[in-house]
Amino acid sequence: MCGIVGYIGTQAASDILLEGLQKLEYRGYDSAGIATIWDGKLHRVRAKGKLQNLHDKLEGLHIPATIGIGHTRWATHGKPEEHNAHPHADMAEQIAVVQNGIIENYRELRDDLKAKGYTFRSETDTEVIPNLIAECLQQVNTEGNAALPFVEAVRRAVNQLQGAFALAILSAAYPDELIAVRQQAPISIGFGQGEFFCASDTPAMVARTRTVLTLENGEIARLTPLGVEVYNFAGERLRKAPRTLNWNPILVEKQGFKHFMLKEIYEQPGVVRAGLEAYLDSDWTAASNRSPIHLNLPDAFYDDIDQIQIVACGTSWHAGLVGKHVLEQLAEIPTQVHYASEFRYAPTPLTPHTLTIGVTQSGETADTLSALEMEKHRRAEMDRKFQPKLLGITNRMDSTLAHIADYLLNTHAGIEIGVAATKTFTAQLIAFYCLALDLAYRRRTVALERLEQIVTELRQLPAQIESILEVQERYIEQLAHEFEDTQDFIFIGRGINFPIALEGALKLKEISYIHAEGYPAGEMKHGPIALLDAKVPVVAIAMPGLVFEKVLSNAQEAKARDARLIGVTPMDDHEAAEVFDDLLPVPEVEELLSPLLTVIPLQFLAYHIAARRGLDVDQPRNLAKSVTVE
Repeated sequence: MCGIVGYIGTQAASDILLEGLQKLEYRGYDSAGIATIWDGKLHRVRAKGKLQNLHDKLEGLHIPATIGIGHTRWATHGKPEEHNAHPHADMAEQIAVVQNGIIENYRELRDDLKAKGYTFRSETDTEVIPNLIAECLQQVNTEGNAALPFVEAVRRAVNQLQGAFALAILSAAYPDELIAVRQQAPISIGFGQGEFFCASDTPAMVARTRTVLTLENGEIARLTPLGVEVYNFAGERLRKAPRTLNWNPILVEKQGFKHFMLKEIYEQPGVVRAGLEAYLDSDWTAASNRSPIHLNLPDAFYDDIDQIQIVACGTSWHAGLVGKHVLEQLAEIPTQVHYASEFRYAPTPLTPHTLTIGVTQSGETADTLSALEMEKHRRAEMDRKFQPKLLGITNRMDSTLAHIADYLLNTHAGIEIGVAATKTFTAQLIAFYCLALDLAYRRRTVALERLEQIVTELRQLPAQIESILEVQERYIEQLAHEFEDTQDFIFIGRGINFPIALEGALKLKEISYIHAEGYPAGEMKHGPIALLDAKVPVVAIAMPGLVFEKVLSNAQEAKARDARLIGVTPMDDHEAAEVFDDLLPVPEVEELLSPLLTVIPLQFLAYHIAARRGLDVDQPRNLAKSVTVE
């Protein structure tokens, strides 16, 4: 959600803060601001809208501060107006705070502070924090026995906060200290040459340093020109070691593409290759006396899995639906898929020998993490057959998910900047296919010859995706012109491609702001068909297999209602060509693997319609890349 950056060193802080905020624009935001300390005073500059507005306000100020914090805000409490933008300051304009997260008890804290004479200028939950720190600092200074009064005041304040939050904090009274705090929301520290950084996500720092330390929950970091100290919420000093990122800063640039989303669509062959190289045995055949998949999971993981439940949100939930299909069809394990936000408050009855899989690209999705935490705690209280077994599927192995899940699968997608997920979706699918194949081999639920057939086709997928990219984009770009003013879309699919219909509709909604819905093709006649007329295009995913003829029949029903039909179909299929008005052909492939191909034209369609409408493809309104608050 919100983006946080902080800097202390010898260079101009405002330039570095703006640079860092630009790297976090993909998280989604509606206002931005920075706070610096210079000449004993706190200077705040904030602006509604895009970073350019903040840049314009800063251009004539020339404040040579070498310490500061910055923020891009995605509104939760209070409208996206300048007075609600971060950083927020205390009543005396001495302490500045930026926050990612939600303070659940802010009303009670605000009422207590108001009773003590504090006043507030915003509708946000964040504004209670600098005032609460100011109150605690007054208490600490009155006592006069704290070696580090600013850190102690922050420690006392954060122990009163309830919720999930990451903070960066400055005080004009302590111009050589930058404080960072983590509690259920991510923040990391960067180590440079005589300078230090903090950020809610590492892309903000990767151009300046690749030596980072990720704070854990309940930790406070004190950054000074001399170094970094880390404490827990009890005030105890901790010993921590940074790590080195293996990211290349070039990888987070557009590399000639108009948008990050388009670049990331084109990165999918490489992402699929990376996932297969990580987990698929390159020499495996049916004659091999081993699993075709190496997930690097211990033997204990495979014991006693009678049921699987998947919790996820958004695009990851769609990946989970595909995962359910392959886990049930290949490994023959009953599988349920839950919205994490719903599972948290209405969990399924406890069942024995159940594997819980949490899917989150960032590893920081608040609802998914909370659902996993809840499941872990309620199962830990039961006997052995109910004991928690949690697997995380993520693109960020250094995330909070890594501390909750017992086991992890790395999707190997690389950093994704576009808010609308593309390559991370296909990477999650590869993880599910590999898991299902591994379990199928170990459970002997699929004949070795059938496994070999699937593995052979898996190896061909990167080249097949490349062929779609080479052939389809120009045609889809032209096709998109015809839907510039369309208000509604319907996507249909059956079986393993019903989740792709949902994903295609979501992509179109996310970036083009066109109302779109995905339906199981066989359900159209049970109500949604009433929506159809000449103004509502229908996109049908019809791939050879068990339900191919059925989907064509459902598409004919839509055509009879004057709907324009767009078909994602196999290349050179004459039957499909007679049914559809427009074809988005993909290579013919085993039906079980077809989602990895059918999703590509739908990503292109959403992208080019949005681009044609002149919209901000990478940063669609109201959305954030990583939803770290409930």
